[in-house]
Amino acid sequence: MRHSSCLLILRRSFVLATTSVLAALVMPVVQLAAQHPASHKVSTTAAARTQAEKPVKGKLVVGTMIIAHGGGPEWNAQVDQMARLVKSEGPVTVSYLMGPGASANPFQKAAADLVARGATAIAVVPLLVSSHSSHYDQIRFLVGQLDTLSEVMHHHLEMGGITRADVDVPIRLTKAVDDSPDVAHVLAERARAIIPEAGERSHRALFLLGHGPNSAEDYASWMTNLRRVATNVQKETGFRSVLVELVRDDAPAEVRSEAVLRARELIQLQHDLTGQPVAVVPILVSTGEVSQVKFPKDLEGMPIIYDGKGLLPHPEMARWVETRIRESWSGASTAAVKGAATPLGTRP
Repeated sequence: MRHSSCLLILRRSFVLATTSVLAALVMPVVQLAAQHPASHKVSTTAAARTQAEKPVKGKLVVGTMIIAHGGGPEWNAQVDQMARLVKSEGPVTVSYLMGPGASANPFQKAAADLVARGATAIAVVPLLVSSHSSHYDQIRFLVGQLDTLSEVMHHHLEMGGITRADVDVPIRLTKAVDDSPDVAHVLAERARAIIPEAGERSHRALFLLGHGPNSAEDYASWMTNLRRVATNVQKETGFRSVLVELVRDDAPAEVRSEAVLRARELIQLQHDLTGQPVAVVPILVSTGEVSQVKFPKDLEGMPIIYDGKGLLPHPEMARWVETRIRESWSGASTAAVKGAATPLGTRP
């Protein structure tokens, strides 16, 4: 008996000691995780997809939320102007990720407004140049496609008071601009405005310059799409050479400087090829500081003719939105998203 009691005491002591060691190992990890939230995006979870997979209740009425980065009054006004040109049978609204527009109509309020105006489903159309960006990931998080965000991007949403929507309708997110033929057409028109004569364009060069992402991986994805855009622009305009580059505006200074240098070298090569000033058109959503101040400074002294107009304002961008709406719910009922309806500004 005495021997058995001793063994029991030893076993209990071993269990307690093991538990204490595990606790000592686990607690710092838990505390560290609490102090340093996840800084990397994770894969989609079933819980995060719940909102997007809700069934449509009753007749399909697609409400559209155009969501853009956001800027100053002039920048936002061009987005609002374009939204009024969108033709859809459902209500249309605009929301922003940053700035005063975000505070005035954040994602959750915009979604609730669409439902209040009769939407039984929502198409979220990101007015962004690329689907491979941190801002696109913010929207993916808001619609429930991502469970977490990088710490910086989540902080930006919090600062703007932006949260997921508490609505009982399904939400589908469309692609951004990417390699859209509609956008290639807008850029082609911008280029033709600089060099109107078709015969002259066959001896001239065009350079498309964009903002771009921070990471090398996203940069490669942007360029894959934008090279297709450049090819379509060249086919439509007949320029002898059409090249594209990104300045990676928010990247570390050394990365941005290298990108600007590369853009300048490409423009110089085009100039050497043609012997003529190079037409430069920005690939930017709207007109603001980047197009009016940063790009001209980046290209100072280069042999160029520069057009600082962004994709907006241009009616073709409203057609692009309509295409994205049709794509988002094409499997449900295309009749519900076609046709000419009352413009945004006059709906109740």
